[in-house]
Amino acid sequence: MNYLSIKNHQSVPVDTIPESEYHSFLIGNIKLMEGNVDRHCVNYFGMRDGKDIRLFCCVADDSAHTIMLTSCRVDAKSNLESFSALNLNFEKFEREIHENFGISYSNHPWLKPVRYSTSRSDAGSGMMTYPFFGIDSEELHEVGVGPVHAGVIEPGHFRFICNGEQILHLEIQLGYQHRGVEQLFLEKKKLLQRATLAENIAGDSVIGHTTAFSYLWESLAGLEVSDDVLFARTLAQEIERTAIHTGDLSAICTDIAYQLGSSVFGRLRTPVINYFQEWCGNRLSKSLIRPGRTPYPYTEYLAGRLIEVFDAFEPDFDEMIEQTLKLPSVLSRLERTGVLTYQQVLEIGTVGMSARMHSLERDIRTSHPYGLYPLLDHNPIVKHHGDVHSRARIRREEVKQSISYLRSLVTKIPNETHYDPTAISNMPLKPDTFALSMTEGWRGEICHVAITDSRGELALYKIKDPSFHNWLALALSVRNNEISDFPICNKSFDLSYCGHDL
Repeated sequence: MNYLSIKNHQSVPVDTIPESEYHSFLIGNIKLMEGNVDRHCVNYFGMRDGKDIRLFCCVADDSAHTIMLTSCRVDAKSNLESFSALNLNFEKFEREIHENFGISYSNHPWLKPVRYSTSRSDAGSGMMTYPFFGIDSEELHEVGVGPVHAGVIEPGHFRFICNGEQILHLEIQLGYQHRGVEQLFLEKKKLLQRATLAENIAGDSVIGHTTAFSYLWESLAGLEVSDDVLFARTLAQEIERTAIHTGDLSAICTDIAYQLGSSVFGRLRTPVINYFQEWCGNRLSKSLIRPGRTPYPYTEYLAGRLIEVFDAFEPDFDEMIEQTLKLPSVLSRLERTGVLTYQQVLEIGTVGMSARMHSLERDIRTSHPYGLYPLLDHNPIVKHHGDVHSRARIRREEVKQSISYLRSLVTKIPNETHYDPTAISNMPLKPDTFALSMTEGWRGEICHVAITDSRGELALYKIKDPSFHNWLALALSVRNNEISDFPICNKSFDLSYCGHDL
C-alpha cells in the first residue's frame, strides 16, 4: 500500500496523502502494523468532505522516527469491515468514527459509545440508554461507582460485575462533559483563544497539550522558533512531569492508607507546582507556553530558584520513596495488583507509562524527538511486571530522571530572542495542509492533528490524549482483583476524564 512518511511536527499538502479504496486501506494499515511492536496507531479519524467522509490513518514507526499517512473516502451510510476485528489497537478510533458520522461496522467487537459528545450523529442516544454489558446470575452482583465522585475529579461512571469481592468485569462509561473542544478550535479565530483552549484540554497536562498545539501551529505557519523557546518548553515539560508523578505517589499512598507517604509526597508536590507561579504567575503553568515565542523568558534568578527547590525536594523524596517501596505492608498492596500482561499491552495499543510498565518502550521523547530532548540523550524508564508496583517505580525513576535533566538544562540558559507577538498572531496558515504534532506528556503520547482549507482556515482539529488509549487498560487490569483494590489500580494509571471527553 502507498503511504506518505512524515516526521513529527511536519506539515504536508493534503493532496499528497495517498488515497485508496476501503478494502486496500484496511488491509494495508493492518499489514503496516502486523508483527512489528515498533509501530502503532497514533490517530485514526474522519472528516466530512462533501457528501463523503474522508478517513485518515496515522501509524507511527518508532524505530524509523516517522509517521505513515494513508486515507480513504467512504459514504456516511457505509457498512464497513472493521479494523478492530483484525487489530484491537483501532477499536476506540472506529467507535468514535461510528459515533461522529454514523458509519457502521459489520464485525466490530464492541461498537459502543466512546463519549456522548456534542458531535455524535445519533442525537437520540444518551447516558440513560448506555448499553452496559450484563451477566445474569444469582451469584453475581453489580456495583456502580460515580459519575459524581468525592473531591474535585471530573465525572465518570464505573460499572463492576463481581462475584463476592472479586471483580469479573469492569465497564467504564465516560462522556459526561460535552465540551466540544475540537469544534471550538474551528470557531475561535484568534491565536490566543486557541492557545487558551489547548491549555484547558486537560488541567494536569497544560504543558503537554499546549506544547503540542504550539508545534502544530508553527508547522502550519512555517515558523522556526529559537533555542530559548525550545529550552522553556523542554524545561516546563519535565517540571510538570515531576510535580504530577509526585502527587500521584501521594495518592497511591492514600489509597492504601499509608498516611506518612500520602502527607510527605503531597507536601513535596507543592513547591514544584508553586515554581510555575514564580515563573509565569500561575501554579498550573497557564500562559507559559505560546506558539512562536516565550512570554516569560527564563532567567538566571529562576534557574537559581529551581536549584533551591530541588535541593530541598530531593533528600526528602529519596528518603520517603525508599521507605515506601520497601515496607512489606505497602508491597503487599502494590505487587501483583492490577496486572496487565505484555500481550494485553500490545493488543490494546497502550502508550506512555501504561506501555512502559510492561516491557514496551513507547516514549515520544526518544521515538519522535522534539525540543531539546535529542541533546539530553533520553532513555525511557521501562519495567516488566505490568502491576501497580511497576507503575509506582516508573514514577520514582522518572522523577529522578527529570530532575537530572532540569539540573543539566539550567547550567546553560539560551539568550532571549525577541519576537513581535502581534506579527506572530497574524501569520497566515498554509492552505490545504495536513499537520501532525506529538509530545510526550507525563501520561504518555499526546497527538494533535490539523487540516486547513483552501483559505488557510482550520477545517479540522483533532486531539488525542493518552487516556484515549489507556482507559481499556484500567478496565482489564482490575479483573480478578478484589473490588477494594480498584482505587489503587485507578490511581496508578491516573487517567484523564476531561482529556477523553473532548
